[in-house]
Amino acid sequence: MTKTAVALVLVLLAATPALALDPAQTFRQGATLLSVEGGGGHQANLEGHRVQTGLDLWYASVRYSLVMFDPAGPGLLRGAFEAGMGPIIQKYDVPGGNDALFGGLGVQARWHLLSFGRFVPYVEGGAAAGGQDLRVREIDSNLALLLNVGAGASVLLTDRTAIYAGYRLMHVSNGNTDDPNRGFEAHTGVLGFSYFFK
Repeated sequence: MTKTAVALVLVLLAATPALALDPAQTFRQGATLLSVEGGGGHQANLEGHRVQTGLDLWYASVRYSLVMFDPAGPGLLRGAFEAGMGPIIQKYDVPGGNDALFGGLGVQARWHLLSFGRFVPYVEGGAAAGGQDLRVREIDSNLALLLNVGAGASVLLTDRTAIYAGYRLMHVSNGNTDDPNRGFEAHTGVLGFSYFFK
């Protein structure tokens, strides 16, 4: 399946007439974009707890973003800063228990590296706050805060469209607003599509 996906992306790249596409024009100051994404992953035991719940999670979100400044930076670090906001929904699969949901509003920021043509690596970070009904040893409250950091890459299909994939390390807790608040981390992957408005 992975080889098929890679082959499909390569065929799309070869068939797209915008081989000389300049990402600095797509990621120019004031550009706005709408991204639709989804992903999922599994709870990680980064703190070495003797017992953890073993959650799986799945998420989807829509984000409206703005490229804040003209591309800047030296050499390979030359890039563009994007910041956006939108709703997020997250589903938790609880082993032997009731599945749970999170719904809230999130912000996400990315630094896109523009020195590689149509292939645009990025680093990102984000946060979200909202309501949830997850009742496990790590968190048992109506409020949840999500934090994430990650990296990935976009492929510009045209000067207005891109697909992207990446990795995110996610932290979920209630910000010490309730007990318990051990919180947890999860290794997740994300896939998305962005449309740039002129």
